[in-house]
Amino acid sequence: MEVLPYYIALGMQLKCSAVNKYGSREEVVTHVDSYLKLLKQQIFAAKKFIGDDLKLIVLPEYFMTSFPMRESIVEWRDKACFSQNDNIFEVIGKICIENDMYISGNYYEQDDNFPKLFFQASFIIDNHGNLILNYRRLNSMYSPTPHDVLDKYIDLYGYESLFPVADTPLGKLACIASEEILYPEVARCLMMRGAEVFLHSSSEIGSPLMTRKNVAKLARSIENIAYVVSANSAGISGIPILENSTDGGSKVISYEGITLAEASPGESIVAYAGIHIPSLRIQRETFSMRNYIARQRFDLYAESYSNYIHYPSNSMEGKSPTKSLFKEIQKSVIERIYKN
Repeated sequence: MEVLPYYIALGMQLKCSAVNKYGSREEVVTHVDSYLKLLKQQIFAAKKFIGDDLKLIVLPEYFMTSFPMRESIVEWRDKACFSQNDNIFEVIGKICIENDMYISGNYYEQDDNFPKLFFQASFIIDNHGNLILNYRRLNSMYSPTPHDVLDKYIDLYGYESLFPVADTPLGKLACIASEEILYPEVARCLMMRGAEVFLHSSSEIGSPLMTRKNVAKLARSIENIAYVVSANSAGISGIPILENSTDGGSKVISYEGITLAEASPGESIVAYAGIHIPSLRIQRETFSMRNYIARQRFDLYAESYSNYIHYPSNSMEGKSPTKSLFKEIQKSVIERIYKN
Protein backbone atom coordinates (compact mmCIF):
# COMPACT_ATOMS: atom_id res chain seq x y z
CA MET A 1 0.00 0.00 0.00
CA GLU A 2 1.26 3.48 -0.87
CA VAL A 3 2.05 5.51 2.25
CA LEU A 4 2.01 9.20 3.02
CA PRO A 5 5.62 10.41 2.87
CA TYR A 6 5.05 12.53 5.97
CA TYR A 7 2.38 13.14 8.59
CA ILE A 8 2.06 14.18 12.23
CA ALA A 9 1.09 11.86 15.09
CA LEU A 10 -0.09 13.04 18.51
CA GLY A 11 -0.12 11.31 21.87
CA MET A 12 -3.11 13.22 23.29
CA GLN A 13 -2.85 13.57 27.06
CA LEU A 14 -6.36 13.59 28.56
CA LYS A 15 -7.72 13.49 32.08
CA CYS A 16 -9.69 10.33 32.78
CA SER A 17 -12.87 10.63 34.87
CA ALA A 18 -13.55 7.29 36.59
CA VAL A 19 -17.00 5.69 36.45
CA ASN A 20 -16.56 3.51 39.56
CA LYS A 21 -18.91 5.76 41.53
CA TYR A 22 -21.84 4.94 39.25
CA GLY A 23 -24.16 2.12 40.19
CA SER A 24 -25.78 1.45 36.83
CA ARG A 25 -24.84 0.99 33.20
CA GLU A 26 -27.22 3.79 32.24
CA GLU A 27 -25.22 6.26 34.34
CA VAL A 28 -21.95 5.05 32.79
CA VAL A 29 -23.33 5.42 29.25
CA THR A 30 -24.48 8.97 30.01
CA HIS A 31 -21.03 9.76 31.41
CA VAL A 32 -19.26 8.34 28.33
CA ASP A 33 -21.57 10.19 25.94
CA SER A 34 -20.72 13.46 27.66
CA TYR A 35 -17.02 12.65 27.62
CA LEU A 36 -17.06 11.94 23.88
CA LYS A 37 -18.80 15.26 23.17
CA LEU A 38 -15.94 17.04 24.94
CA LEU A 39 -13.39 14.86 23.15
CA LYS A 40 -14.85 15.91 19.79
CA GLN A 41 -14.19 19.56 20.63
CA GLN A 42 -10.67 18.81 21.91
CA ILE A 43 -9.70 16.90 18.77
CA PHE A 44 -11.10 19.63 16.50
CA ALA A 45 -9.02 22.20 18.42
CA ALA A 46 -5.90 20.03 18.21
CA LYS A 47 -6.28 19.75 14.44
CA LYS A 48 -6.67 23.51 14.12
CA PHE A 49 -3.65 24.20 16.31
CA ILE A 50 -1.26 21.59 14.90
CA GLY A 51 -2.41 21.70 11.28
CA ASP A 52 -3.77 19.55 8.48
CA ASP A 53 -0.77 17.18 8.64
CA LEU A 54 -2.16 15.80 11.91
CA LYS A 55 -3.39 12.40 10.72
CA LEU A 56 -3.05 10.15 13.78
CA ILE A 57 -4.09 10.60 17.41
CA VAL A 58 -3.46 8.08 20.19
CA LEU A 59 -5.66 8.42 23.29
CA PRO A 60 -4.75 7.21 26.81
CA GLU A 61 -5.54 3.84 28.33
CA TYR A 62 -9.23 3.27 29.29
CA PHE A 63 -9.77 6.98 28.62
CA MET A 64 -13.58 6.75 28.85
CA THR A 65 -14.01 4.88 32.13
CA SER A 66 -10.80 4.36 34.14
CA PHE A 67 -10.36 0.84 35.55
CA PRO A 68 -12.23 -1.57 37.88
CA MET A 69 -11.37 -1.32 41.56
CA ARG A 70 -13.82 -2.99 43.95
CA GLU A 71 -16.03 -4.27 41.15
CA SER A 72 -15.94 -7.97 40.36
CA ILE A 73 -15.16 -9.05 36.81
CA VAL A 74 -18.84 -9.70 36.09
CA GLU A 75 -19.93 -6.40 37.67
CA TRP A 76 -17.42 -4.41 35.61
CA ARG A 77 -18.37 -6.26 32.44
CA ASP A 78 -22.03 -5.43 32.90
CA LYS A 79 -21.46 -1.82 33.95
CA ALA A 80 -18.51 -0.38 32.05
CA CYS A 81 -17.60 -2.60 29.09
CA PHE A 82 -18.60 -2.09 25.46
CA SER A 83 -18.81 -4.24 22.35
CA GLN A 84 -17.30 -3.51 18.94
CA ASN A 85 -20.82 -2.73 17.70
CA ASP A 86 -21.43 -0.11 20.35
CA ASN A 87 -22.36 3.46 19.53
CA ILE A 88 -19.06 4.75 20.93
CA PHE A 89 -17.28 3.58 17.79
CA GLU A 90 -19.79 5.33 15.55
CA VAL A 91 -19.24 8.55 17.50
CA ILE A 92 -15.44 8.29 17.34
CA GLY A 93 -15.73 7.25 13.68
CA LYS A 94 -17.54 10.49 12.86
CA ILE A 95 -14.77 12.44 14.61
CA CYS A 96 -12.25 10.65 12.38
CA ILE A 97 -14.22 11.48 9.22
CA GLU A 98 -14.72 15.13 10.16
CA ASN A 99 -11.00 15.60 10.88
CA ASP A 100 -9.59 13.24 8.20
CA MET A 101 -7.57 11.29 10.74
CA TYR A 102 -6.99 7.95 12.41
CA ILE A 103 -7.72 7.58 16.13
CA SER A 104 -6.45 4.85 18.46
CA GLY A 105 -7.57 4.32 22.03
CA ASN A 106 -8.25 1.73 24.69
CA TYR A 107 -11.40 0.42 26.38
CA TYR A 108 -12.91 -2.53 28.24
CA GLU A 109 -14.68 -4.89 25.87
CA GLN A 110 -17.56 -7.35 26.04
CA ASP A 111 -17.46 -10.44 23.83
CA ASP A 112 -20.61 -12.58 23.80
CA ASN A 113 -18.47 -15.66 23.16
CA PHE A 114 -17.07 -15.16 26.68
CA PRO A 115 -20.11 -14.00 28.68
CA LYS A 116 -18.41 -14.24 32.11
CA LEU A 117 -15.33 -12.25 31.09
CA PHE A 118 -14.27 -8.94 29.65
CA PHE A 119 -11.12 -8.03 27.76
CA GLN A 120 -9.07 -4.85 27.75
CA ALA A 121 -8.73 -3.83 24.12
CA SER A 122 -7.04 -1.20 21.99
CA PHE A 123 -8.57 -0.05 18.72
CA ILE A 124 -7.78 1.88 15.56
CA ILE A 125 -10.46 3.72 13.59
CA ASP A 126 -9.50 5.05 10.16
CA ASN A 127 -10.32 8.36 8.48
CA HIS A 128 -13.42 6.80 6.90
CA GLY A 129 -14.84 5.94 10.31
CA ASN A 130 -14.13 2.20 10.08
CA LEU A 131 -12.89 0.10 12.99
CA ILE A 132 -9.87 -1.46 11.27
CA LEU A 133 -8.09 -3.05 14.24
CA ASN A 134 -9.04 -4.37 17.67
CA TYR A 135 -6.19 -5.72 19.79
CA ARG A 136 -6.97 -7.52 23.04
CA ARG A 137 -4.37 -7.17 25.76
CA LEU A 138 -2.51 -10.45 26.37
CA ASN A 139 -0.76 -9.72 29.68
CA SER A 140 -2.66 -8.33 32.66
CA MET A 141 -2.47 -8.59 36.46
CA TYR A 142 -6.17 -8.48 37.34
CA SER A 143 -8.09 -8.60 34.06
CA PRO A 144 -8.86 -11.62 31.86
CA THR A 145 -6.99 -11.98 28.58
CA PRO A 146 -7.29 -14.22 25.52
CA HIS A 147 -4.40 -16.25 26.94
CA ASP A 148 -6.59 -17.23 29.90
CA VAL A 149 -9.02 -18.96 27.52
CA LEU A 150 -6.52 -19.58 24.75
CA ASP A 151 -7.75 -22.82 23.18
CA LYS A 152 -11.32 -21.60 22.79
CA TYR A 153 -10.12 -18.19 21.67
CA ILE A 154 -7.94 -19.60 18.89
CA ASP A 155 -10.75 -21.94 17.81
CA LEU A 156 -12.99 -18.90 17.39
CA TYR A 157 -10.61 -16.30 15.99
CA GLY A 158 -7.38 -18.02 14.92
CA TYR A 159 -3.86 -17.50 16.22
CA GLU A 160 -3.14 -14.50 13.98
CA SER A 161 -5.95 -12.55 15.69
CA LEU A 162 -3.72 -12.28 18.76
CA PHE A 163 -1.26 -9.95 16.98
CA PRO A 164 -3.22 -7.76 14.53
CA VAL A 165 -1.46 -5.24 12.28
CA ALA A 166 -3.28 -2.77 10.01
CA ASP A 167 -1.72 -1.88 6.64
CA THR A 168 -2.66 1.78 6.07
CA PRO A 169 -1.50 4.92 4.25
CA LEU A 170 0.09 5.90 7.59
CA GLY A 171 2.24 2.77 7.57
CA LYS A 172 1.65 -0.56 9.24
CA LEU A 173 0.02 0.22 12.58
CA ALA A 174 -0.25 -1.95 15.69
CA CYS A 175 -1.41 -1.39 19.26
CA ILE A 176 0.39 -2.13 22.50
CA ALA A 177 -1.65 -1.78 25.69
CA SER A 178 -0.16 -0.02 28.68
CA GLU A 179 2.09 -2.32 30.74
CA GLU A 180 2.63 -4.59 27.74
CA ILE A 181 5.36 -2.21 26.58
CA LEU A 182 7.42 -4.05 29.25
CA TYR A 183 6.94 -7.37 27.44
CA PRO A 184 9.30 -7.34 24.43
CA GLU A 185 7.66 -10.42 22.91
CA VAL A 186 4.43 -8.50 22.21
CA ALA A 187 6.18 -5.80 20.19
CA ARG A 188 8.38 -8.40 18.54
CA CYS A 189 5.43 -10.51 17.37
CA LEU A 190 3.78 -7.39 15.96
CA MET A 191 7.01 -6.41 14.19
CA MET A 192 7.20 -9.93 12.70
CA ARG A 193 3.88 -9.14 11.04
CA GLY A 194 5.21 -5.86 9.67
CA ALA A 195 4.32 -3.29 12.34
CA GLU A 196 6.09 0.04 11.85
CA VAL A 197 4.26 2.31 14.31
CA PHE A 198 3.35 1.12 17.81
CA LEU A 199 0.32 2.94 19.23
CA HIS A 200 0.69 2.81 23.00
CA SER A 201 -2.31 3.79 25.13
CA SER A 202 -1.13 4.02 28.72
CA SER A 203 -2.00 5.27 32.19
CA GLU A 204 1.27 5.19 34.06
CA ILE A 205 3.42 6.82 36.69
CA GLY A 206 4.24 10.43 35.94
CA SER A 207 7.81 11.08 37.06
CA PRO A 208 10.83 13.18 36.02
CA LEU A 209 12.90 10.02 36.51
CA MET A 210 13.42 7.41 33.80
CA THR A 211 10.60 5.00 34.67
CA ARG A 212 10.45 1.34 33.67
CA LYS A 213 7.92 2.02 30.95
CA ASN A 214 9.89 4.90 29.51
CA VAL A 215 12.99 2.72 29.32
CA ALA A 216 10.88 0.06 27.59
CA LYS A 217 9.47 2.51 25.02
CA LEU A 218 12.97 3.42 23.91
CA ALA A 219 13.99 -0.24 23.80
CA ARG A 220 10.96 -1.37 21.79
CA SER A 221 11.62 1.42 19.31
CA ILE A 222 15.32 0.62 18.82
CA GLU A 223 15.11 -3.17 18.69
CA ASN A 224 12.16 -3.19 16.27
CA ILE A 225 13.11 -0.12 14.19
CA ALA A 226 9.64 1.28 14.87
CA TYR A 227 8.00 4.52 15.91
CA VAL A 228 6.26 4.61 19.30
CA VAL A 229 3.38 7.02 19.84
CA SER A 230 2.56 6.85 23.54
CA ALA A 231 -0.38 8.62 25.19
CA ASN A 232 -0.51 8.80 28.98
CA SER A 233 -3.46 10.01 31.02
CA ALA A 234 -3.42 13.51 32.53
CA GLY A 235 -4.43 12.06 35.86
CA ILE A 236 -7.49 10.07 36.93
CA SER A 237 -10.25 11.74 38.94
CA GLY A 238 -12.95 10.06 41.00
CA ILE A 239 -10.87 7.32 42.67
CA PRO A 240 -8.96 7.22 46.00
CA ILE A 241 -5.56 7.15 44.26
CA LEU A 242 -4.18 10.69 44.14
CA GLU A 243 -5.25 12.21 40.85
CA ASN A 244 -1.92 13.24 39.36
CA SER A 245 -0.08 9.98 40.08
CA THR A 246 -0.61 8.98 36.45
CA ASP A 247 0.07 12.23 34.64
CA GLY A 248 2.53 13.47 32.03
CA GLY A 249 5.12 12.00 29.72
CA SER A 250 3.09 11.33 26.60
CA LYS A 251 5.63 11.15 23.80
CA VAL A 252 6.57 10.29 20.24
CA ILE A 253 9.76 8.25 19.75
CA SER A 254 11.49 7.80 16.41
CA TYR A 255 12.51 4.45 14.94
CA GLU A 256 16.06 5.18 16.19
CA GLY A 257 14.99 5.54 19.82
CA ILE A 258 15.07 9.35 19.85
CA THR A 259 12.33 11.18 21.76
CA LEU A 260 10.89 13.65 19.26
CA ALA A 261 8.30 15.28 21.54
CA GLU A 262 7.11 14.89 25.13
CA ALA A 263 4.32 16.46 27.21
CA SER A 264 4.59 17.90 30.70
CA PRO A 265 1.84 17.09 33.25
CA GLY A 266 -1.74 18.18 32.57
CA GLU A 267 -4.06 17.85 29.62
CA SER A 268 -1.90 18.50 26.59
CA ILE A 269 -1.41 18.30 22.83
CA VAL A 270 2.33 18.96 23.11
CA ALA A 271 3.40 15.35 22.38
CA TYR A 272 3.24 15.51 18.59
CA ALA A 273 5.89 14.93 15.93
CA GLY A 274 6.39 14.05 12.30
CA ILE A 275 6.34 10.45 11.09
CA HIS A 276 8.35 9.50 7.99
CA ILE A 277 7.66 5.89 7.02
CA PRO A 278 9.89 5.90 3.89
CA SER A 279 12.96 6.64 6.06
CA LEU A 280 12.03 3.84 8.45
CA ARG A 281 11.74 1.41 5.55
CA ILE A 282 15.13 2.45 4.20
CA GLN A 283 16.73 1.60 7.54
CA ARG A 284 14.95 -1.76 7.67
CA GLU A 285 16.16 -2.56 4.14
CA THR A 286 19.79 -1.44 4.58
CA PHE A 287 22.75 -3.79 5.13
CA SER A 288 23.96 -2.60 8.51
CA MET A 289 24.86 -3.62 12.07
CA ARG A 290 21.90 -1.45 13.10
CA ASN A 291 19.45 -3.52 11.10
CA TYR A 292 18.41 -5.52 14.15
CA ILE A 293 15.39 -6.99 12.36
CA ALA A 294 17.39 -8.61 9.56
CA ARG A 295 19.85 -10.02 12.11
CA GLN A 296 17.25 -11.78 14.27
CA ARG A 297 17.65 -15.57 14.75
CA PHE A 298 14.22 -16.46 16.03
CA ASP A 299 14.60 -20.21 15.60
CA LEU A 300 17.45 -20.08 18.12
CA TYR A 301 15.01 -19.15 20.89
CA ALA A 302 11.96 -21.14 19.81
CA GLU A 303 12.76 -24.28 21.81
CA SER A 304 13.27 -22.35 25.03
CA TYR A 305 9.93 -20.61 24.64
CA SER A 306 8.26 -23.95 23.89
CA ASN A 307 9.77 -25.86 26.79
CA TYR A 308 9.82 -23.32 29.62
CA ILE A 309 6.25 -22.39 30.47
CA HIS A 310 5.77 -19.78 33.22
CA TYR A 311 2.24 -18.35 33.25
CA PRO A 312 -0.09 -21.12 31.96
CA SER A 313 -2.64 -20.71 29.20
CA ASN A 314 -6.35 -21.57 29.68
CA SER A 315 -6.06 -20.73 33.38
CA MET A 316 -9.64 -19.40 33.56
CA GLU A 317 -11.32 -22.06 31.47
CA GLY A 318 -14.15 -23.59 33.49
CA LYS A 319 -13.41 -21.46 36.56
CA SER A 320 -15.18 -18.54 38.22
CA PRO A 321 -13.40 -15.35 37.14
CA THR A 322 -12.40 -13.73 40.43
CA LYS A 323 -9.52 -11.46 41.35
CA SER A 324 -8.35 -13.98 43.92
CA LEU A 325 -7.89 -16.49 41.09
CA PHE A 326 -5.21 -14.27 39.51
CA LYS A 327 -3.28 -14.24 42.79
CA GLU A 328 -3.54 -18.02 43.12
CA ILE A 329 -2.25 -18.56 39.59
CA GLN A 330 0.72 -16.24 40.00
CA LYS A 331 1.68 -17.82 43.33
CA SER A 332 1.61 -21.27 41.77
CA VAL A 333 3.77 -20.04 38.87
CA ILE A 334 6.36 -18.61 41.27
CA GLU A 335 6.42 -21.83 43.27
CA ARG A 336 6.92 -23.92 40.14
CA ILE A 337 9.67 -21.70 38.75
CA TYR A 338 11.76 -21.79 41.90
CA LYS A 339 11.32 -25.49 42.50
CA ASN A 340 13.10 -26.21 39.21
